[in-house]
Amino acid sequence: MSSKAAGSLLGKVTSTLRECFAFKPHGFQRQSQLPYSQSKMVMRPISDAAAEKAAASIHAPRDPNTLANYNAWRTQHTTANYAIDFEGKRLHGSVSLTLKKLADERKIVLDTSFLDVSAVTVAGKKVDWELAAKRTEPYGTPLTIGLADEYVASASEVTVDIEVSTTKDCTALQWMTPAQTSNKKQPYMFSQCQAIHARSLLPCQDTPDVKSTYTFNLRSPLPVVASGLPTGAKDFEVGKDGKDGTLLYTFHQSVPMPSYLFAVASGDLACASIGPRSTVWTGPEELTDCQWEFEADTEDYIKTAEKIVYPYAWTQYNVLVLPPSFPYGGMENPVFTFATPTLISGDRANVDVVAHELAHSWSGNLVSCASWEHFWLNEGWTVYLERRIQGAVHNDDKIRDFSALIGWKALSDSIAQFGEDHEFTKMIPDLKGKDPDDAFSSVPYEKGFVFLYHLEKLIGIEQWDKFIPHYFTTFKERSVDSYEFKATLLDFFASDADASKKLNDLDWDAWYYKPGFPPKPAFDTTLADACLALADQWKALSEGKSDFKPSADDISKFTSQQSYVFLEAVQGFPSPLSPALVETMGKEYAYASSKNVELVSRFYVIALKAKAEKFYKDAAALAGRVGRMKFVRPLYKELLKVDVPLARETFEKNKDFYHPICRSMIEKLLEGNANVGPF
Repeated sequence: MSSKAAGSLLGKVTSTLRECFAFKPHGFQRQSQLPYSQSKMVMRPISDAAAEKAAASIHAPRDPNTLANYNAWRTQHTTANYAIDFEGKRLHGSVSLTLKKLADERKIVLDTSFLDVSAVTVAGKKVDWELAAKRTEPYGTPLTIGLADEYVASASEVTVDIEVSTTKDCTALQWMTPAQTSNKKQPYMFSQCQAIHARSLLPCQDTPDVKSTYTFNLRSPLPVVASGLPTGAKDFEVGKDGKDGTLLYTFHQSVPMPSYLFAVASGDLACASIGPRSTVWTGPEELTDCQWEFEADTEDYIKTAEKIVYPYAWTQYNVLVLPPSFPYGGMENPVFTFATPTLISGDRANVDVVAHELAHSWSGNLVSCASWEHFWLNEGWTVYLERRIQGAVHNDDKIRDFSALIGWKALSDSIAQFGEDHEFTKMIPDLKGKDPDDAFSSVPYEKGFVFLYHLEKLIGIEQWDKFIPHYFTTFKERSVDSYEFKATLLDFFASDADASKKLNDLDWDAWYYKPGFPPKPAFDTTLADACLALADQWKALSEGKSDFKPSADDISKFTSQQSYVFLEAVQGFPSPLSPALVETMGKEYAYASSKNVELVSRFYVIALKAKAEKFYKDAAALAGRVGRMKFVRPLYKELLKVDVPLARETFEKNKDFYHPICRSMIEKLLEGNANVGPF
């Protein structure tokens, strides 16, 4: 479509601005961030390949957080040939990108960040290339590759080979010395690329709007896992100068995935089966405990998810339990979910995180958000599916609503952190010029879930359940934005007069663009009532209005999740508990001695709020040995209110332990900026 034709088309649809979203998603796509009533529409045909190619030459990419010109040249396959150098703390080798031509553009622009590029060739011939002299913060340094006329004029695709090495400033990798690992025998390395850190590992089009198949050829002296199916280890090379020899570990990912799912880890790893298509990988000493934690539920989760959506597409579902500095609860890297060791609590109380990461196999991995502004399509859908899995596995829908109540508390905390009017509390925030990491919070997870939960209740679960596989089929192996989601939903229910009216009457502008809280659903509170009733007793005791005497019997029938809700309710008291009451709670309920980090971290927040000095060092110690930001951030936030020197001392002592993403978040907290950080 030429620009003149596009203008003519726009003129024809101006009078039916809102109705345009009822078109099928393969018809048109909206590019604006403004509410529908204020927006200027840019219509792009995306079902016809030739029209897509022409449209790419006149429309900017829809992801504002990349410097790549991916609407001119789009990556189809990526091969990473890397040696893992533990001594030099770098990956070095070459990256090969096969790119499809979408426009007659002489230059390919790729994302890089703190990479050392030494050579670029196309079809074995050296070509002109340039790394920009100055970084574009926070997006890095674009790599611009010049192409000869022959490729622009006649080739439908090109393969670019880039010799490259990571540097000490790489934000995606954490290197650990043997002393930092559990058995203190071998070094360890792992990656974390979400949101825009893949560009510090390899030159790429670092956007969820581009999906590529992958081949990994990774040489290491220690076992390797990557986000592809293992295809073997081969070609042993004898080490030089007394160093250990290395093997070439190979993996292939035939399902296209975005760059942020590029994942690699290497260290002293062992594995064990946790199901017919699943293994757990971790350090040898931790293997038995990890296997026990996951083997009872993993396959049930997969089968349940398949009933809700459709068969699992990635062949294997494995879990890598990382060292404690891993900054997230889990990362949904295909084939190998990367997981925090805080899940290993000895009581299977926290394995529902596996249900979340597994759900990403459909929402996020198979169907990806088009940009981080539409991140709720990844996380809202994943939380929704996770809770459907929980309810089905336990045959109790009250469990789903109970989990949703916990999520509402997390949403409330995030909105309080940012402020109700903050851009980052919108379901679709404006991230132009922003670092997506700064916007990460519970908002896209829980606000997205509430929206989908609302749609389920609005339409009725029987009808809604028919839409779920339709949506994931429509956008399978593709990227999608919020406007395509709406168009698909309206089209699917167009023949259902009742559902169609309800959906068209929905205030889409408010859901998508209004900051702060969404309408709160009428969640079933059965499982939460006992927790909140106990909290009320503690509140009355704290205010001198009760002679309540706490004992272990108070929580003898609680699940761990119910204790979480109780503790969070206490955290929210208008006035903190007294130090003496905090000590009583820690002793009678055994929270202070719990090995469940979810429990003890919440308890320490209560202790810090109460200025119970007895627990200051214990809270600081936990913040120094667990790198998961969900726990680290609130602990540092409260430590800074009661003992700034201890907080700073804890950080200085442990800063090399933290992953770069977590370390940056803590540094911002220490600098006095509380409105930062993913969890």
